[in-house]
Amino acid sequence: MTMMLEPMMAANAAVFAIKNATTEGQITVIVLLLLSLFSWTIILGKFRQLLIARAATKKFLDAYASTRDPLDIQRTNQEFDGAPAYQLYIRGADELAYQLKNNPVSVAGRVRPVVELPPGVENEHTDILARANLTKISVASFDAVRVTLEEAAGAEAMALEKGMIVLSTAVAGGPFIGLLGTVWGVMSTFASIAENNSASLTTMAPGVAAALVATVTGLLVAIPAMFAYNFMVTTIRGITQELDGFATRYATQIEHVYVDNRPLAEEIKSANEALAGRIVEGLRA
Repeated sequence: MTMMLEPMMAANAAVFAIKNATTEGQITVIVLLLLSLFSWTIILGKFRQLLIARAATKKFLDAYASTRDPLDIQRTNQEFDGAPAYQLYIRGADELAYQLKNNPVSVAGRVRPVVELPPGVENEHTDILARANLTKISVASFDAVRVTLEEAAGAEAMALEKGMIVLSTAVAGGPFIGLLGTVWGVMSTFASIAENNSASLTTMAPGVAAALVATVTGLLVAIPAMFAYNFMVTTIRGITQELDGFATRYATQIEHVYVDNRPLAEEIKSANEALAGRIVEGLRA
């Protein structure tokens, strides 16, 4: 019975304190309640976003690990909505496809290897893919792809951190706003006692209780925001590190399969052979 009465007494005490609060104290409580509303909106929305991001990222990385050609997922039109790594992948794949279409480098003189692989392992050998691919991009074009990946990684990290400023404000500012309301309320209470020349407990209690409710409200705003902020910052840091690792791995695989890294002498020889072939064709025409 006593345990049931305690919450009721606490609720009644809060109602009594708010009713007897000064205008400044009521304004402080309203500001804190608005901050709490924004804070809980961010907490619920960000919690859902991070849950989706972690689950979708795991599915995407598993799918990507099963391929060797960096463009396989794009070519098969697979989608992993909510995964930051997938958004980075799409940006990089689009830029790579653009460079392959508009600035291709034909690797002439190479013989495409004819290799029969067992079923189910067609994409398991990146070296074979690299040698078989006769259309590549230059190092300069690869720099454009790398810049796109860096921009995408930064944009996804910013998207994950969006709204966290509200939680940090609630954690740092909530108790201080509540303390301001308490100090102001106590100051008003003592000023009223001095004017009325009455220092009885009955006179002081309503004002002090009304002042303390601001501090209580500030703590109720800050404590949930603190736990949520610490959890979300840790989760975001983990996702961001995973994103950076994937960006490095992705760029390395693109360079291995699609970038023309032949020695300069071989490139010059290939260009001369191609020029000679065009001249011969022109003479024959």
